Amino acid sequence: MGLDGPTGNEGVRRRGCSCTKDDFLPEESFKSWGNYVQALQQTPERFMDRVFTRSLDSTELHEIKARSQHEMKKTLSWWDLIWFGIGAVIGAGIFVLTGLQAREVSGPAVVISYVVSGISAMLSVFCYTEFAVEIPVAGGSFAYLRVELGDFMAFIAAGNILLEYVISGAAVARSWTSYFATLCNHKPEDFRIIVHSMSEDYGHLDPIAVVVVCVICVLAVLSTKGSSRFNYIASIIHVIVILFIIIAGFSKADAKNYSDFMPFGIRGVFKSSAVLFFAYVGFDAVSTMAEETMNPARDIPIGLVGSMVITTAAYCLLAVALCLMQPFREIDVDAPFSVAFEAVGMSWAKYIVAAGALKGMTTVLLVSAVGQARYLTHIARTHMMPPWLAQVNPKTGTPINATIVMLSATAIIAFFTELDILANLLSISTLFIFMLVALALLVRRYYVSGETTTANRNKLVACIVLILASSIATAAYWGLSDNDDWIAYVITVPTWFLATLALHVAVPRARNPKLWGVPLVPWLPSASIAINIFLLGSIDGASFARFGIWTVVLLLYYFFFGLHASYDTAKNKMGDGLKKVEEGVKVSSEAQ
Repeated sequence: MGLDGPTGNEGVRRRGCSCTKDDFLPEESFKSWGNYVQALQQTPERFMDRVFTRSLDSTELHEIKARSQHEMKKTLSWWDLIWFGIGAVIGAGIFVLTGLQAREVSGPAVVISYVVSGISAMLSVFCYTEFAVEIPVAGGSFAYLRVELGDFMAFIAAGNILLEYVISGAAVARSWTSYFATLCNHKPEDFRIIVHSMSEDYGHLDPIAVVVVCVICVLAVLSTKGSSRFNYIASIIHVIVILFIIIAGFSKADAKNYSDFMPFGIRGVFKSSAVLFFAYVGFDAVSTMAEETMNPARDIPIGLVGSMVITTAAYCLLAVALCLMQPFREIDVDAPFSVAFEAVGMSWAKYIVAAGALKGMTTVLLVSAVGQARYLTHIARTHMMPPWLAQVNPKTGTPINATIVMLSATAIIAFFTELDILANLLSISTLFIFMLVALALLVRRYYVSGETTTANRNKLVACIVLILASSIATAAYWGLSDNDDWIAYVITVPTWFLATLALHVAVPRARNPKLWGVPLVPWLPSASIAINIFLLGSIDGASFARFGIWTVVLLLYYFFFGLHASYDTAKNKMGDGLKKVEEGVKVSSEAQ
């Protein structure tokens, strides 16, 4: 389909199967080299414009969503979302990382690590639900941050969201190979290609993981409702297997295996918590399905909170069962539950466990595929990524281009990279994003452009800076100190408390939720910020170095491409009208 002329809709309309330059860079800044050089010269002014630009709820719900040309089908209920949540979360995290963390980092106290991670995840779930109910679009946290923190912060989060999904999918795909090998009475390395000339971390090539990702890609592009049906049928079977593991595991429990409950101390517990956060990351994929939910105000809170409660309880019981069956130093790091049943004389059970794990990881991959494609679709709607990725297929009602691109990246990473590297890097990205969403919720409740006074805005900024600074100081001291001194915490923790109290007492609310709201504001989002940042302090330095490299890559892309594309789209789409929409003043529907 061609364009209707220079109406500002360039790059928005679907072009069939063509792949021309205008499908990827249709904006004015990229029409010629002269235009591009001029755009680069204007980078400082354009950057400041995007930093201070905040979208409106209505803009995300109507105009931005319309750029996909076709609506996603509203077919999901709270029942679908609960099973999507269970399917998204219970997978490689519990079936692989539990054994690794229990054996080498936290011992039987890994159950406490799951509790800490679960509390952090639950706080984040509450923050997500308010946004997902009031801004039910496929962009998830990207859309929420555009509304409250502006384009630039939304882009930084978007890059980490994409990294999170690619890494999580790759990690689960590699774990799929491990349990498939167990099911076939082989070691995982029997199904991998070892390249000795490459680094140990990247030289164990995994072709099975690539095949699995390709099959998931086909399922994800066919139908969201079909994916949902497949997911909850597979998840029901998966839950039955989990109940079997818990009951059979407790029947073979030996209390002596819990005699040394915390062999690595409290530091080991929190180090495991930071990594095991990987086991909870799938729930944010559920928020991306808000655009396809029939009744977001009812279905999203029930779906998100319900699935998180079920998941946390299952994780804790599974972790206890594993550590009661085997001494923690004998737990297998590749397929811990299967090997544990073999060790207690139930060799036949390892096949049930392996089959259940495979089903669980398959649903995790499927829900992740559905979620990541919708994130990329909404990001592309803003032209921060090429608008070709925003196209929704009119027949299937799914974003096929975005799905294929994201899963291709997932397959490449899964082919090369070891699980432990993926898990640590994933936790950094996820904790960072969840911290930003909690911060955005505070801004949403206490600041409305044009209504909040300058004095109240300044008080809000001061309180948020103190909350962030005290949380970062606590995490940095925890991560860098080699002893268990507590002197610094006497300063940092009360500072966090007083900053949150000052926000509660001294800054008036600027907005109340319309349909469903997070309870205990500002305490709950402030606690979410603090615990997410604290867990970041328990992650190793090498992972932060990789995270830094990725951030540099994001910034280079943004300043050379994303900034200019999104700036042109904002200014050309509606002329002066969009400026008003971004500042919070409604314009007529003719502008659309």
